[in-house]
Amino acid sequence: MPEETAPTDTPTAPTESGSGSSSSALKTLGCGCSALVALVLIVPLVWASWRSTDFPRAAPADMADRAFRHSQEAYDLVGFKRTVKPGVKDIGVSTQNALSSSFCHDGGLTGLEDKTVDGAYQMSHSWALDHVPASEAASGLRRLHKHLKDKGWEITSYREGTKGRGNGKDWDLFAKRDDGDGTERMSFTWFPDREYFLGGATAPCAYDPAWKSGDFGPSGDDQTPPALGPHNES
Repeated sequence: MPEETAPTDTPTAPTESGSGSSSSALKTLGCGCSALVALVLIVPLVWASWRSTDFPRAAPADMADRAFRHSQEAYDLVGFKRTVKPGVKDIGVSTQNALSSSFCHDGGLTGLEDKTVDGAYQMSHSWALDHVPASEAASGLRRLHKHLKDKGWEITSYREGTKGRGNGKDWDLFAKRDDGDGTERMSFTWFPDREYFLGGATAPCAYDPAWKSGDFGPSGDDQTPPALGPHNES
């Protein structure tokens, strides 16, 4: 009988038929997850960037009036009876009643940029009274604090200092509110050392409908407020 020779064919190792497709699926899934993560991160940044320049269109006179009305309301709540004419003679010492305008800024996608927005401005009104005693300032600021909270303002800072002269512990009240057009702010400080009361209101940023490319300075820097007094008596 002829000798039986061993078969020369060696069995091949079984192939992992599913490994290639699984690897491809994982890679595809990984790319999809990365894209999803990127989308989740980018969309809020784009939204925040768009929101940062989504200002209403309003004439400077209208925004100046808005800031002044907040100041007038606060003036009445504190209970001041004097009439303050427009202007200021000595900043930090004399009475004050003035409007000012500033540029609005865009922080970009990262929020770290600081670019001025063409045609956008922000109006502020500042006022001050001298010779304000503790009996008038302390009670007035407490009324303001309660009133602003009741009206939905966010109190960002409130500090009751001391009433006596010579100790330098000031009274402060800062508040802000977003009514849909943007953020408006109010601030008040009473300096017991000088018996000096300082107040202010800032309207949201807005685009000036009359702004043209090439215009210099922020819109509204030529606005003058009416007299500030009890019920805005002139």
